[in-house]
Amino acid sequence: MKRSLGVCYYPEHWPEAIWAEDAARMAETGLTWVRIGEFAWSRLEPRRGEFHWDWLDRAIDTLAAAGLKVVLGTPTATPPRWMLDRHPDMLAVDAEGRPRGFGSRRHYCFSHFGYRTECARIVEKLGNRYGRNPHVAAWQIDNEYGCHDTVLSYSEAALHGFRKWLHARYKGDIGALNRAWGNVFWSMDYADFDDIGLPNLTVTEPNPSHVMDSRRFASDEVVVFNQIQVDLLRSRTDAPLLHNYMGRITEFDHYAVGADLDIATWDSYPIGFLSDRLEATPEHKARFLRQGDPDFQAFHHDLYRGVGRGRWWVMEQQPGPVNWAPWNPAPLPGMARLWAHEAFAHGAEAVCYFRWRQAPFAQEQNHAGLLRPDSAPAPALGEAAEVARELAQLPEGAGCAPAEAALVFDYESAWAWDTQPQGADFSAFRLAFSAYRALRRAGLNIDILPPDASDLSAYKVVLAPGLFTLSDPLRAALAGVGGVALVGPRSGLRTPNFAIPVPLGPRLAGLDATVVLSESLPPGVSVPLANGGRFVHWRDVIEGDAEVRLAATDGHPAIAGGGSVRLLAGWPDDATWDLILGDVLAELEMDHLNLPDGLRLRDTETHRVLPPLLLADCTPPTHYQNRLLLAIHIPQSPTFPVGTRYDH
Repeated sequence: MKRSLGVCYYPEHWPEAIWAEDAARMAETGLTWVRIGEFAWSRLEPRRGEFHWDWLDRAIDTLAAAGLKVVLGTPTATPPRWMLDRHPDMLAVDAEGRPRGFGSRRHYCFSHFGYRTECARIVEKLGNRYGRNPHVAAWQIDNEYGCHDTVLSYSEAALHGFRKWLHARYKGDIGALNRAWGNVFWSMDYADFDDIGLPNLTVTEPNPSHVMDSRRFASDEVVVFNQIQVDLLRSRTDAPLLHNYMGRITEFDHYAVGADLDIATWDSYPIGFLSDRLEATPEHKARFLRQGDPDFQAFHHDLYRGVGRGRWWVMEQQPGPVNWAPWNPAPLPGMARLWAHEAFAHGAEAVCYFRWRQAPFAQEQNHAGLLRPDSAPAPALGEAAEVARELAQLPEGAGCAPAEAALVFDYESAWAWDTQPQGADFSAFRLAFSAYRALRRAGLNIDILPPDASDLSAYKVVLAPGLFTLSDPLRAALAGVGGVALVGPRSGLRTPNFAIPVPLGPRLAGLDATVVLSESLPPGVSVPLANGGRFVHWRDVIEGDAEVRLAATDGHPAIAGGGSVRLLAGWPDDATWDLILGDVLAELEMDHLNLPDGLRLRDTETHRVLPPLLLADCTPPTHYQNRLLLAIHIPQSPTFPVGTRYDH
């Protein structure tokens, strides 16, 4: 696998006289890819039917003349103002019934057929003009689906689409829908599909089955919207098609969107996400203020490697302060280099920095680039050049080493537990991320898998926390795991229609353990365990004859099951995760690490990547003595003092 770097560029923002100079500097920096065009609809078609292609033709030619490859974006995330005059009802509507206004981006409802038709029209035009252009080497479809809370819409278009979707799902049988939703409760029966509304503005909690189907519908609308553009481009280009997902966006099923694409990409903003999207103590956020959380980026690297079925990029890599988080500090010197190497260690084919030059106008003028607004180098420019030189010294074809551990992550579970969390701080993402962190602290390589994974035999450790339902393929796969699978907490306790199953769940093959009661735990309250650990946030009470491998101090099982599949009956805190995983890995006779906070690793086929670390300060574990070490040292980093050693 050949690794490469790129950048996001907006030629329409800059005088054409400097395009060639910009392209030359990109090439001199060692960049390969340049993404353009994803927000340019108003410049491509300033009035409906009036197309201005000449500037884009010249921009592509200018970049190509410098030896650069173009990723061309479809501009459908930013419909121009005239579009709203033509389709005034195309705007998404929020849960309070307010239309989302013009003047920013992503101001459309996925369900609006008129807007879908307009998108198909511009994509067809772009495909016809540039689909066989040898310099357009990849296509990005739209931009950051779901960003700014734009998946769920309560518009008339969404309402009509939802009713049609329900009619198809329940085969026109309103009685079947009433039974599936349990509408006998609170006298909620419907006589016709046209009686059904969207689940907003109800007096109290809406029916969770209603909400769950509306979430499935909304996700399917994103899939269809994406598929329309995929189908148009497939017949017009042989270049790979991709989309740039965002961090901790769970409102749609990324696996389903990714099934139609060639490459998954995501937009990595470590410092912005630390401030904006992560539950953590003030002390943790202060400690990693200028580096980002040690695991958040890695989680998404592994997630999108799964979404892309092995092929993935970082399409936007933070180069400096951003503009959109509650606080926006600058990264430590060297972080733009470290973040890139970490992505490559997780199997990225390309890392593209956002953006080439900081914009001196509009909403993102405080967002750093590789250049300052005056075109002088910003700190990340030299770091990008350093990464390019280092990549040239690494062997090609060195992808990720096989993972020993797997984490099953499910978008439907995120919707389910958002719908009925039962505890104010319960989040499917947060639970899955806590499990992922534990695997990282143990020094394991991790794959993140979808909930329909059908073969887990290659993994020694599988964690399946917080899964709303357990599919038949996953149940069978868990039975065939190559080591130990820990299922739960709160896994397999509902039917797909959001009902409690009878017999009670999770009904794991060969495991006589049933969850008969669940409780959520407020902050400061925990369930102590016999090993000195504790459950926080959530605890399942188990009955059955399965072997009790670990108990709570009140006598209830904490882990039940003597075979390869075991039921975890609560949410461990970090120290307890480490105890539980340590016991499992010792049982499997697997070497593992207990990495200090802030130090993480990922193995490729040829290297062990250990950021931030000084090579001379590292003693590798015995079973990695034959693996080269790629240590990325960040001067003055507070996370790992020079002179500290790690070993097993």
